[in-house]
Amino acid sequence: MVQWVDSNVGAKTLLHILIGGDDFSIRQALEQIKKSIGDPSAMMTNTTELDGRQVTPERLRATCETVPFLAEKRLVIVEGLLESFEPKVKNGRKKSSRPPDQTEEYRAIVDGIKKLPPFTELVLIGGRINDRNPLLRELMSAARIKSFSLLKEFQLRQWVERRVTGTGNAISPQAVALMVRFVGSDLWTMANEVDKLVLFTGGRRIEEADVRSVVSYAQEANVFAMVDAILEFRVSAAQELLQQLFRQGAAPAQLLVMLSRQVRIIFQVKEMRGRGKSRGDIQSKLGLTRDFVLRKAWQQADKYSPARLHELYHKLLETDISIKTGKFDGELALDILIAELGQRGAVSA
Repeated sequence: MVQWVDSNVGAKTLLHILIGGDDFSIRQALEQIKKSIGDPSAMMTNTTELDGRQVTPERLRATCETVPFLAEKRLVIVEGLLESFEPKVKNGRKKSSRPPDQTEEYRAIVDGIKKLPPFTELVLIGGRINDRNPLLRELMSAARIKSFSLLKEFQLRQWVERRVTGTGNAISPQAVALMVRFVGSDLWTMANEVDKLVLFTGGRRIEEADVRSVVSYAQEANVFAMVDAILEFRVSAAQELLQQLFRQGAAPAQLLVMLSRQVRIIFQVKEMRGRGKSRGDIQSKLGLTRDFVLRKAWQQADKYSPARLHELYHKLLETDISIKTGKFDGELALDILIAELGQRGAVSA
């Protein structure tokens, strides 16, 4: 993705374009634009949001040309318009869905946007937009463009530290690293988890133990660790992690679902990698929105054979049946599962 340079620095900009994969930062930038325009109460009646995938040139022009009511400015927000001009893949070649020189609609949209009345500020919001997007190219000279890519690991660490220190609190480097490992680049979730930690610690420095206790993904991380311990025949470690999860309030049925899901993901990652699928393709196909989940599954796919994964998965299904039929209660059934798998490992060793 091209990191676009603001092409209207120093000019009074009526057109703003906010694009990229970091939706959290895009929404923050939108809030800053709103604050810069005028009084929030007055803007409530002078702000219009349009669906760019359905809006017509006539509707867009009419909305932008509507005189603001008891205010100096009108704000129009259009989301999805840039995506409708994204190049489409056809026969291995990229082709725009609406070529700029072949549709009257395209020209009408461009002309309307470039002729904004002085009382209207227009914000176009898009996701990961290709640098060959014809509408984006056409509007570059008239817009203030900001691109927000997903943060890399070192940037995420800085972001977490700034978020915490902004509240007057502090956080240890180890806690920051664990936050990044658990949550990944989803800033909406990261912001929520940081806020929870700040409340939990009550003004003292946030430590690694606090993250493990509070962050939602700490439980999922312990499930990953328990899968490792089970697959490696480390019975005592697996049982200790199981009891820890019970103390954290995890229900046996919930743990069975999480364990089964993780083993299934590991197997799918292993199988898709064997077919030459890329990391991005696998993440998209499996719907894994958090880097942490994919990273752990990727590591575990390297470590375990398909036979061992099949064995664990089928034992999980047997355990589920034993609980549902009333043969064992949930906690006992999971204890037996770990013991049996560990016993098999001892025999095979």
